[in-house]
Amino acid sequence: MVNNPGSWEFVFSPLRHASWDGLTPTDLVFPFFMFIMGVSMFLSLRKYNFELTTESVKKILKRTVLIFLVGYGLNWFGHSMGYVKSLQSEGVPVLESMARGFTDFQNVRILGVMQRLAFAYGIGSLLGLSIKHKHILPLAATILVGYWALLGFTNSMVLSEDNLIAVIDKALFGAERMYHDSLADGTIIAFDPEGLLSVLGSIGHVLLGFYAGKLIMDSKKNNELIIRGLFIYGTILLFAGLLLQYGCPINKKIWSSTFALTTCGFGSLLLGLLIWIIDINGKKEWSLFFESFGINPLYLYVQAGILSSIISFCTWFPGAEGVTTFKGYMYNDVFSPLFGAVGGSLAWALFYVILNWVPGYYLYKKQIYIKL
Repeated sequence: MVNNPGSWEFVFSPLRHASWDGLTPTDLVFPFFMFIMGVSMFLSLRKYNFELTTESVKKILKRTVLIFLVGYGLNWFGHSMGYVKSLQSEGVPVLESMARGFTDFQNVRILGVMQRLAFAYGIGSLLGLSIKHKHILPLAATILVGYWALLGFTNSMVLSEDNLIAVIDKALFGAERMYHDSLADGTIIAFDPEGLLSVLGSIGHVLLGFYAGKLIMDSKKNNELIIRGLFIYGTILLFAGLLLQYGCPINKKIWSSTFALTTCGFGSLLLGLLIWIIDINGKKEWSLFFESFGINPLYLYVQAGILSSIISFCTWFPGAEGVTTFKGYMYNDVFSPLFGAVGGSLAWALFYVILNWVPGYYLYKKQIYIKL
């Protein structure tokens, strides 16, 4: 819904990311996923008795590599489709544009959301198997404080080409393989919001989720104890993040330490609330729609990315202003006349959610779980 508005010019403010410092509802989506991944890691790693073995290491490393490659594949597919379309608009023949577009690896972004998840999962899981769980919180605190100090001493809490995160990514990957952001004056610079150095903040983040998983399991299925533990834990993290932001701004694009604390705090409180609503009070009907996404989250994320690239590429639909894409037709000729520019943009985004939900629901009903 966030990544696929009808038009980027017409988006409701809560559905936009903060331009730099700050937090919007949209900025909670990724960290909530990271938090619940940490919770799930604790649950899944129990089968190894939390021991670092050859089998557990192989499984973790294999999954880490696969998630990373899937993320890179998404970047490659999206870049290739866009490049092919631009070549065809310049009059390049179809076969030549396809050949050039799908072999243009030198301009494919290396990092991304899935790659960030891969690093956080892999490193977080190995740490979860390597140390005693009573040391998880001190380790997370050490990582977050150390990362905070590193950014602060290098003046890397501002968006610039001299930001240490950008400097490292540029040295390793090259500016052409990075995401590009805009400064306040409109200048475009190479800066990746999923940069390699900012993985440190994500590792601390996933360890906080890991500890939340421990709180849940230590409560021995006593829902009252689970909720109490999650509420206390979440409140402490939330207030710590909000109070410390005066020295370390809450910032998603650098995954600042306070961003990890604040969003994990919100995540813990929301998880406790959902357990109270669904597990204790038994009010489940309203959440059935979301179960399809929860069963196959990574698959549906990939599906949404691929489908978005295809929909934006294929210009087969006769719109009022000429032949256009399916998205262009639905937004300009269907939703905008009905709901206006901004309302139509949201209507397309919601329509796109439903479009992806349909195959997800089919997999859910057939109990087909696609895992790596």
